[in-house]
Amino acid sequence: MTIQRSLVAVPARLQSSRLPNKVMADIGGKPMIQRVLERCREASGVATVVLCTDSDQLRDLAEGLGFPALMTSEHCSSGSERIASVAEQLMALAWGDQAPVAEETAIINVQGDQPFIDPAVMEGMVTEFGRLNPVPAVVTPVYRLHPETIHNPNVVKTLLAHDGRALYFSRSAIPHVRDVDPADWHRHATYWGHVGMYGFRGDVLAAWDQLPASPLEDLERLEQLRLIEAGHTIASFEVSGTSLSVDTADQLEQARQMAASA
Repeated sequence: MTIQRSLVAVPARLQSSRLPNKVMADIGGKPMIQRVLERCREASGVATVVLCTDSDQLRDLAEGLGFPALMTSEHCSSGSERIASVAEQLMALAWGDQAPVAEETAIINVQGDQPFIDPAVMEGMVTEFGRLNPVPAVVTPVYRLHPETIHNPNVVKTLLAHDGRALYFSRSAIPHVRDVDPADWHRHATYWGHVGMYGFRGDVLAAWDQLPASPLEDLERLEQLRLIEAGHTIASFEVSGTSLSVDTADQLEQARQMAASA
């Protein structure tokens, strides 16, 4: 079994709790969501880029720019749940006139609040899906953390096995280095940050709503722990760093400054 089709799904909604309507915020003369979609379209090896949303306004914008859009429920609790709810339709778009094969489809989840996402990261996910045998359930990018971010709970950490499998994700520093001052932990272990993008094998994403409830997901507020607890393999690959996610007014201003200086 090998991956034959890859696509990008961008979940987006207007009702963000911390920064309402953020995906429509102007950044250098373009709505944020337009920047995300256009960056995704630059990635090679991707059959199509699809917006998944509960907003007629966002659907109309995407379709006006030439991107297909799928309508979802307004009650989705996460981006993964949103794209999972239309997984069959996504795979149909990727395969065109052919009957979709879920196990041979990769669906890359890119959040709608990453206006400067690097297309090379998506290309790396496509490459990893094609390289790994057996094909993992999920592929995700990670990056080496600087010492000053290891203990920041807003930075999600990934604990990796020697073969690159993700063993756990946490807001705490993992691993814990016993009998060593926490300020010096980085001298004894490599700490990995999680970029927050996922590439799902089609059959795994389509079965998202069948995964059992995850106490760890509830505790850490990290949806990927649902997959870990269910026994799915999450493979990782290294990238140079993370991409700005816009969740606050300060981050929106930072994004505007980045666009102005580009």
